[in-house]
Amino acid sequence: MIDERCTGASGGALSGAGTGTAATARTAGAAAPAREPRSEPASERDVAAVAAQLGREPRGIRGVAYRCPCGLPAVLETAPRLPDGTPFPTLFYLTCPKAASAIGTLEGSGAMREMQARLADDPALKAAYAAAHEDYLRRRDAAAREDGIEPLPEGMQSAGGMPERVKCLHALVAHELAVPGGNPFGREALAALPEWWRSGPCVCAAPGKDAAPQNDPADHDDPADQHDPAAQKDTDAEEAK
Repeated sequence: MIDERCTGASGGALSGAGTGTAATARTAGAAAPAREPRSEPASERDVAAVAAQLGREPRGIRGVAYRCPCGLPAVLETAPRLPDGTPFPTLFYLTCPKAASAIGTLEGSGAMREMQARLADDPALKAAYAAAHEDYLRRRDAAAREDGIEPLPEGMQSAGGMPERVKCLHALVAHELAVPGGNPFGREALAALPEWWRSGPCVCAAPGKDAAPQNDPADHDDPADQHDPAAQKDTDAEEAK
């Protein structure tokens, strides 16, 4: 049984943002109408949990966009610019190391190459992926307006390689978890993943205690490596090729 002190929900049930998404992921296939995300404010405990997940203090948090069934944050909604003004294109940021590890395994299986090939041959899929890209940009611009900050420059990438390439399933799954029905490849990848939460929470953020990892950080891909502005320079260079 999952220790309730290490979850944000009694008995490991779904709670808060993303309610019902995990169950939907198990039967993913036909697209569902994309809904407006219901990000909820991040508590001090949420921030401590995310710090343990990432191995550093999180920055630019706007809210928790999706929680794992254990109750801990799995996807953050982040500000389009960090507090120092640095552009941060990744609106929906995957933090759960167990989910990241499962997605990394899926990427290693060649799933992205197969998706990329279908993208070139399927006009309907291409249109749906382009719509996901536009959805991402729209939501990111809306977040900037709500926060009273300068929107990111026109033409800046969205995430995951959209709309022409499939480059990062972590970003595409995060989009789908935050906005069910919003990303066709995120939905496909999510349906292919094992139930990563079944073994319990990835970190312990019991009230009154510092969050502590519940698994070996070496066992998963660090989402920060894929989404931080420092890593974004490499992404931009790759996009320019």
